[in-house]
Amino acid sequence: MARPELVPGEVLDGFLVEEQVHRGGMATLWRVSHPDHPQPMLMKVPRFGDSPDPAAIVSFEMEQMILPRLSGIHVPKFIALGDFSTPQPYIVMERIPGDTLYKRLADLPLPYEEAVGIGLKIATALDDLHRQSVVHLDIKPSNIMFRPTGEAVLIDYGLSHHDHLPDLMQEEFRVPFGTAPYMAPEQLLGTRNDPRSDLFALGVLLYFFTTGERPFGESETLSGMRRRLWKDPVPPRRLRPDYPPWLQEIVLHCLEVQPAWRYPSARQLAFDLGNPDQVKMTARAERLKRDGLATVLRRRFNNELMASRSRPDIASHLAQVPIIAVAINLDDANEALNEALRTEAARIAKAVPGARLACVNVLKLARLTVDHALNEEGHNKHVGRLAELKNWARTLGLGDESFTVHVIEAFDPANAILEFASSNLVDHVLIGARENSFRKTVLGSVSAKVAAEAPCSVTVVRPTRRRAGQDGEGRP
Repeated sequence: MARPELVPGEVLDGFLVEEQVHRGGMATLWRVSHPDHPQPMLMKVPRFGDSPDPAAIVSFEMEQMILPRLSGIHVPKFIALGDFSTPQPYIVMERIPGDTLYKRLADLPLPYEEAVGIGLKIATALDDLHRQSVVHLDIKPSNIMFRPTGEAVLIDYGLSHHDHLPDLMQEEFRVPFGTAPYMAPEQLLGTRNDPRSDLFALGVLLYFFTTGERPFGESETLSGMRRRLWKDPVPPRRLRPDYPPWLQEIVLHCLEVQPAWRYPSARQLAFDLGNPDQVKMTARAERLKRDGLATVLRRRFNNELMASRSRPDIASHLAQVPIIAVAINLDDANEALNEALRTEAARIAKAVPGARLACVNVLKLARLTVDHALNEEGHNKHVGRLAELKNWARTLGLGDESFTVHVIEAFDPANAILEFASSNLVDHVLIGARENSFRKTVLGSVSAKVAAEAPCSVTVVRPTRRRAGQDGEGRP
C-alpha cells in the first residue's frame, strides 16, 4: 500500500514541513524548519506509489549512506535522516539558495568565457568530491547549483559510488543508471568506480553549453546510448567556426571513449580550464570532421574498453596524477641550488609519470621605481622568462605535454607562489632555498613563507654543501 505523502504543517521528528519546492520522478523536496537548526533546510522524501520502484528505494538508501560522509563547500551540508526502519524515510540537508544550472538551458549557447568559468567551478567541485572517494555518476545541469559566493555545489548522490561503502546499485541491478546524454561509455558497461566518468559528463556539459547541441543527441534507448562506445561527436568547430581551438582540445579530451585517453583527474582538467594559454594542442584542436569509417569499425568490434574496466581505488589513482609547482628563481646564479632543484624535479617526474609539472617563475616588480618591460638587450622580459622556463623544463627529459610554464609579475614572490598554488589546486610545491644571509634572517625567506602558508605539501630544496677536499660532485 502506498504511503501518504507529506502535507504542509506536518511535523516529522521535530521538522516542520512548510512547502513542497520540487517534485521529481523518485523523490520530492520540501522546505522545512526546526527550532534547533536555524539555517534554511530541505527535506528529501522518496516517492512511493502502489508499486514502489526498487531502483528509487535503493538510490535513496545510497544517498542516505553517502551524504553524511561528505563535507566541504561543494556539497550540501547534511543535517539529519530517517532511515527505512521509520514510517517515513527522509534526508534533511542545507538548502542552497537559487536555481540549478538547468535554468540556463534557455540561454544556450553561452559565451565561451562564461561557459569555461562554469566548467572550471564544476571541475573544482568534482576534484573535491573525488578526493572524498566518491564518483558522482550523474553530473548534469539539474544536479549543479552555485553558492552566493560562487562555488559550485553538486547535489543528488542517489546514483553515486563511494569507494568505502557497499555499492547497492551495482549489487542489485544489472542495467546502467544515469542520465542518457551525459553517461560515459564505461558506465554503459557496468563500471561505476572511475572518476573519469564524471569528466566525460562535464565534457558533454561543456560541449552543450558552448554549442547549444548535445554531442550524442537525446537518445534514451540503451542501443542508442551504446553508439558512443565507437562514434565520436561532431567537432565543435564544425558547428561554430569561431570555436577556440584550445577549448575544443579540452572538450574532446574529456569526451574520449577510453577513460585512459581523457584527463587523468578533475584537478588537471581544472588547471587547463584556468590556464587556456597553457593547453597542449593535439590533432583534437583542429579537427573539423568526425572519425572515418575505419576508425569507427575498429572501435565497434574491439574489446579494449571492456579490458580496461579494472582500476585502483580513487585515492590511489589520484595520487599518481598530482599537479606539482616547481618555483624556479631565474635571477639566482646559484648553480648548486638550481641543479639540486632540477635533480629533485626529475626524481619526482620519474617516480610519478602521471604528474603535471607547473614550472613557475616570479618576475619581481619594483615598488618605488618604474618597471621596464624590456631587458638590457631590448627583449621583452616576460617572453624571455617563458623561453628560459621551457628550456629548464626540457632538461628534465619530459615531453611537452607533461609540463607547463608560468611567469607571474608580482611585488611579493612568496605571495605570488601561494596564490598560484591555491588557485590552481596544486598538490605539492617544490622550491629552492638559498644559503643563510643577513637579509633572509631579518626579512624572512620566500621558501620559508611558502612552506609555512601553502595549502599543500612543500619540499624545500637546498644546495649540496661542498666541504674542503671534495671534488665537484661533492665526493671526497
